[in-house]
Amino acid sequence: MTIDDEPDELRQIIRRLDVLGGGHDVLRRAAARTLGELDPPQATELLSTVMRLSVQRWEPAMRVLPAFMRALEDDGDLIPHLATLRQVAALSEQDDVTFVFSEGRPVQEYDSDAAARADAKLFTSPLGVLKTRARLTRNPDELSRLAVASNASVIREVLKNPRLTEDLVVRIAARRPARPEPLEEIWRSPRWNMQPAVRRALAFNPYLSPEVGVKIVPLLSAPDLRQLATDRNVHLSVRELAGKLSASAIRR
Repeated sequence: MTIDDEPDELRQIIRRLDVLGGGHDVLRRAAARTLGELDPPQATELLSTVMRLSVQRWEPAMRVLPAFMRALEDDGDLIPHLATLRQVAALSEQDDVTFVFSEGRPVQEYDSDAAARADAKLFTSPLGVLKTRARLTRNPDELSRLAVASNASVIREVLKNPRLTEDLVVRIAARRPARPEPLEEIWRSPRWNMQPAVRRALAFNPYLSPEVGVKIVPLLSAPDLRQLATDRNVHLSVRELAGKLSASAIRR
């Protein structure tokens, strides 16, 4: 199916959201309200359409798709039928949407006690001090040291540091072994989750929870989708969604 074959009313919804001002949070909440106002079959069709159009490089869809993916995680209060969307997608054979609601454990896991012991060896300061340093330090070496923490609250503050670079965020996102919680902090960061290299590092990390991974997959480039579709190190749902969206990009 090409861009012109998609229902015009769905393309109009995407265009209206695309011209909405107000920043990431406003767009995310607007995307959630849109899904909530549609009935479940229409909502799943919209999700499927915006994913397909994004991988086919239609710019309005590319710009609004991140808001839809974040809305599914953050704005359930605006989507009263959220819990039923996966079932509706399965019944209507919209496999791409079904995969977006996948859950499960990461392919690889880093024991929480082992991660805490590793942090204790690296850092002797109290947690509150570490968080303050993570947010405010001007020393790039100290920032790099703090970026290896497994404590999600420390990484949350690292991500706020104005001296943080994309290269360092990519290193955090690609770190192995890793706890899933710090990786999820990157996904939740409006400042960093828009960067293609950061998204790619997260999607290919086998320590990321599949619940988050499947929401990043539709945001990847076509070459990344092709590679991810054959990567046995990632969760099956991530791999299969990448394959389906890659096929959509080929049919452009």
